[in-house]
Amino acid sequence: MAQRLALRRLLSLTPRGPPAPPGRTFGTSGGRRSTFNVQDGSDFQDRVVNSPKPVVVDFHAQWCGPCKILGPRLEKMVAKQEGKVLMAKVDIDDHTDLAIEYEVSAVPTVLAMKNGDVVDKFVGIKDEDQLEAFLKKLIGA
Repeated sequence: MAQRLALRRLLSLTPRGPPAPPGRTFGTSGGRRSTFNVQDGSDFQDRVVNSPKPVVVDFHAQWCGPCKILGPRLEKMVAKQEGKVLMAKVDIDDHTDLAIEYEVSAVPTVLAMKNGDVVDKFVGIKDEDQLEAFLKKLIGA
């Protein structure tokens, strides 16, 4: 089971389709992508709770239609912030414990975390203007 889960995670990280044209990739920060998939509770602790930068946490599911709309929109908005904020993606089916711990009762649920604390939250789809305002509030701009 662990091998199957590891393979599934590896495949989810493998790019599909043609490579993105130059200038259309996500920004990086210190050699890391600004958007990443949470691998387990320890990874969440290291990369989200202990992050020196603010983190947007996208709790989603593969079967969730609204998540498929919000996810790319949110990734695009985070990438525009040029490394000032990170985005962690948490699949609730793979990480039920994290969903319970952070009281996620519907998807998509997006948390804004700063210094390990949840400082803001929304549930459902938002348009780009609302996402920009959410991010600016988190960053403090």
